[in-house]
Amino acid sequence: MQYFRPLIFVTVLALATVLIFINLSQSVEAVIKCNTKNGLPDRKCTPGATDPSVTQKSINDTICKPGYTKTVRPPSYVTNKMKIISMSEYGFTDLPSNYEYDHLISLELGGAPKDMQNLWPEAYGGTPNSHDKDRFENYLHKQVCSYKMSLRTAQHEIAFNWFKYWDRAGRP
Repeated sequence: MQYFRPLIFVTVLALATVLIFINLSQSVEAVIKCNTKNGLPDRKCTPGATDPSVTQKSINDTICKPGYTKTVRPPSYVTNKMKIISMSEYGFTDLPSNYEYDHLISLELGGAPKDMQNLWPEAYGGTPNSHDKDRFENYLHKQVCSYKMSLRTAQHEIAFNWFKYWDRAGRP
């Protein structure tokens, strides 16, 4: 009987380890609910959101006015906390400094400043990356403010598949 006690103990320990592992795996899967694909955010997690006060009629008083984004950009002490939550939802476990906490529809295109549906952790590395998207945002902003493109079209291009439209525009 004494010979079987260690065997029973080892068996119970192995079974407990397996159960704990399964439980942890399910917990991790429950937290990771968003995925990126080709540098684009998960549309179910980050569909984009606009600021209702920015319209085609108001662009001269809002997004096309120099310094506008400084008046609506949330402070980093607010967005840093939100960034950690979003990183967890996307399953990113590396350093927050590897990501820009980006507005899918940028503030310069009338994106909602604090709406979590408009914010996501966008990688600095890889292609496409946050720097590429920033250049495309600047390009779209110039198009809108020079009346070569409607605000709605620019918002659609940046939110729906900015990489496709960036590529189509010649990667400005």
